[in-house]
Amino acid sequence: MTVIPPGSTLGILGGGQLGRMTAQAAARLGYDCVILTPEEDSPAARVAREAIVAPYDDPAALEMLARIADAVTVEFENVPAGVLEILASHIPTRPGRMALETAQDRIREKAFFNTVGIDTAPWRPVHTARDLRAALADLGTPAVLKTARLGYDGKGQIRLEAGSDPAAAWEALNTDAAILEGFVDFSMEISVIVARGPDGHMETYDAVQNIHTNHILDTTIAPAPLPAGQRAAARLMARNAAEALDLVGLLALEMFVTPDGHLLANEMAPRPHNSGHWTLDGCVTDQFEQLVRAVCGLPLGLTAPTVHEARMTNLLGESAADWAAILSDPTAKLHLYGKRAARPGRKMGHVTRLKPHM
Repeated sequence: MTVIPPGSTLGILGGGQLGRMTAQAAARLGYDCVILTPEEDSPAARVAREAIVAPYDDPAALEMLARIADAVTVEFENVPAGVLEILASHIPTRPGRMALETAQDRIREKAFFNTVGIDTAPWRPVHTARDLRAALADLGTPAVLKTARLGYDGKGQIRLEAGSDPAAAWEALNTDAAILEGFVDFSMEISVIVARGPDGHMETYDAVQNIHTNHILDTTIAPAPLPAGQRAAARLMARNAAEALDLVGLLALEMFVTPDGHLLANEMAPRPHNSGHWTLDGCVTDQFEQLVRAVCGLPLGLTAPTVHEARMTNLLGESAADWAAILSDPTAKLHLYGKRAARPGRKMGHVTRLKPHM
């Protein structure tokens, strides 16, 4: 196993807040970071040693990154998968192409879950309006039609009811690949983040509850208010997925909890995750440091919580302007992402409120 020691340079594909917090964690361990992003003046670039501003698949930019960095990781999953293969021919690139390609495409993702024995909501692949009509006949309504690629935070989704017009829905989605997902009656949405090193060793964070507003994560509660056995089952599901992908880095697995306690995988992300931000203030090792450790081949840190409960709330749009009031709360830990302009629904920061052990 190749260890990338402190003092080396870590490349990060993506310049958003996840890249920013990864670069900050890397700096604490003595690494420099170089960011490759198409975005000028990105949040990550402002805390890194260097930024390469270019498309992710720009050959000259990739050559420069491979020359400067000693290892590479990603801050989001929608980097062209072929880019990882190019970089991997020069330097350690983690996660690998398989994990990225699987998470990028909902058809591949659902098929992967089912192949490795992880339950999901009933679903069907859809490539035409005719496929959609057949899928609706199989699954019934209500159901959710989702683009196979690039949809997030509720984008690229259409809910279909008994009277919905399949042809109109298909035309509105404007894609050539989608899934139809049967409606799930769930009592809670949860997620688990697992870290896996190059040697296969894994460390898993506790399951957390996620509360969404308008399809965007609003609040994460750690730990999830579930029996210990159920949280353990969720952690095992995430570990099984990471192992099946031969992943090196982080994997976040989002799940539904049904009223009878069954766990259904919803989607996964092979990178740091919004629902793991609480770990910055509530765990021995936060998710961003854990990513750096995994990618660089360092021993993984403990994931044990250091508080009784943590509640992370996203600060969207102008809500980040309430920083003074937030800082007046002694239980609150404020994290702002340095984004220049606030827009409705844009993640500008987060605040985690901690409840210490008694």
